[in-house]
Amino acid sequence: MSLFVMADLHLSTDGEKSMEIFGPRWKDYMQKIEKNWRAVVTDEDTVVLPGDISWSLKLEDTLEDFRFLDSLPGTKLLGKGNHDFWWSTAAKMNAFFQKHELNTLRIFYNNAYAMEDCILCGSRGWFVEEGQQKTVGDADYEKILNREVIRLRLSLEKAAKLQNGRNRPILVFLHFPPVWADEVCRPIVDLLHEYKVRSCYFGHIHGAYYMPRTIEFEGIDFVLTAADYLNFAPMPIYPD
Repeated sequence: MSLFVMADLHLSTDGEKSMEIFGPRWKDYMQKIEKNWRAVVTDEDTVVLPGDISWSLKLEDTLEDFRFLDSLPGTKLLGKGNHDFWWSTAAKMNAFFQKHELNTLRIFYNNAYAMEDCILCGSRGWFVEEGQQKTVGDADYEKILNREVIRLRLSLEKAAKLQNGRNRPILVFLHFPPVWADEVCRPIVDLLHEYKVRSCYFGHIHGAYYMPRTIEFEGIDFVLTAADYLNFAPMPIYPD
């Protein structure tokens, strides 16, 4: 069984909010996702999707996007991004998946999953640069950040419990980058240090094709996994 990651699919099955307006790399991006996915992922594999999965605004409107995802090989772990306005409670989402027989989709938010070679945990995180948040209305950024740190801690605590005496690395998947350019989200980075995390995967950043895939900061590898950066091919983690 292999593990893959790809963030920011921005699915729009009905074409109402296609990403193709954001540059030539996005042309026919859903076809690219399907072709590249099927080339490397099998039914026994797991693919982590750290947020910005569907443009739909309501859960019921995601059905065709999720049917597209469900038709692809492997188990999909769905994280929350800043554009996932359809996101609801775990109970409602699980009921939705069950009702429509979306059997390969799993919620990956404030929780953890044990794999053979590693433990996975994830949350949304928060981008420390307020000027790039584009939040509608007034927002208490400190309050939001504190809430996201609490959520990530819950996920890490669950990951630690899943160790069961085995020294498997904890891999963290966030939507927002804790480190980017000169910006460092200190509370989240400190939390990663506390749980001895050495690998953190994130999305959210688009168009930065000139940047290295991995940024090493204070002994932690921060890996950009946005779909357009990966040219819409799921990135393997295990095996390398």
